[in-house]
Amino acid sequence: MDLRLSVAVVARSSEMLKSHFVASLRRRTCRFALGLLVVGIAASTVLTSSARAQETQDNSETLLAYAVNIHRTPTQPWPGYGIYLGHSFFLTAAHVVGRGWLTRPKVVIAGQEYPTQVIKEGSFEQTDLTLLAVEESLLPMRLRLRRSSLCTAPPLPGQQVVTVVPEAVVRSSILSPDRLPGETRRFRTLIADVARTGNSGSGVFDLQRRCLLGIMSRKISQSKTDPLSRRTETHDIAKYFVPAAEIAAFLPPNSPF
Repeated sequence: MDLRLSVAVVARSSEMLKSHFVASLRRRTCRFALGLLVVGIAASTVLTSSARAQETQDNSETLLAYAVNIHRTPTQPWPGYGIYLGHSFFLTAAHVVGRGWLTRPKVVIAGQEYPTQVIKEGSFEQTDLTLLAVEESLLPMRLRLRRSSLCTAPPLPGQQVVTVVPEAVVRSSILSPDRLPGETRRFRTLIADVARTGNSGSGVFDLQRRCLLGIMSRKISQSKTDPLSRRTETHDIAKYFVPAAEIAAFLPPNSPF
């Protein structure tokens, strides 16, 4: 073989090997970069989700400050709850207080009882709300600075909410009244979780807007009788809360809300 031809073949082979090596290196580099990108995106998603979850948790925990207990005189055997609205006013369910002139209700914050004045009293059969006031100078400073706002948008089925009592914040969701049997469908504002959520007087909050959706009033139950055994069993299926729109109508015209 001619020497010049041999040199040319070797040179061409060298160029081909070089090109193949460069192409292979580029492919590996691209795969490596793509892998880093995927890992980066995954890590970013996890961190973002974690941050959002932490932020949601932090938001829900701060709502605990608004929750109080309500005691009758003498103290009732069951827990009563209420929500601080601000400006020394507390809102609870009317049946938690009963007849205020007789029960002389007290607001309980961190174990400390505070005497109240009954500003407006509703009834269990109509508007299940009672508005109480405490001398503002007696309240802890951390509470005096807080204000609750009433939600202006009506709750929607499936909407995620939380119920708040001094012991815990519990997630639930708005239940459609169409899920209720017969005459109980007159109760239009409901939450789905019955067993774990706060009872009478506790607050239902929109966690995203941090506004008060309502005050818990009662359980909605359904009874069924077995035709064979004739045994009747009652199951709790929802909880009704007095909605923000009714709260706004109930509050005195000169109230600061």
